[in-house]
Amino acid sequence: MVKLLMSWDIQSGHEAEYFQFIIQEFVPGLLKLGLQPTEVWFTAYGECPQIQAGGLASDLQTVQRIVNTPDWRELHEKLGAFVTDYRQKVIPATGGFQM
Repeated sequence: MVKLLMSWDIQSGHEAEYFQFIIQEFVPGLLKLGLQPTEVWFTAYGECPQIQAGGLASDLQTVQRIVNTPDWRELHEKLGAFVTDYRQKVIPATGGFQM
């Protein structure tokens, strides 16, 4: 198993639209693509990304296939309308919170 880790900051003034998009499109889109969301962390204070999220896939090839689909690019583009400083990386899944 591998985990796709993502992080970003929500653009000020777009919080309501962001949360609506996450609930109605982003999470269902991840599931449709075959990525199982595992956690989402919201940072209210401090020097780190405001949102940190993870999703599981069976292997690296599956994640690579997912992030190279038109559906992923569309989700990522829509997310980009609400966030800044998006980052992602793939790591071996070991359970629990990972960075």
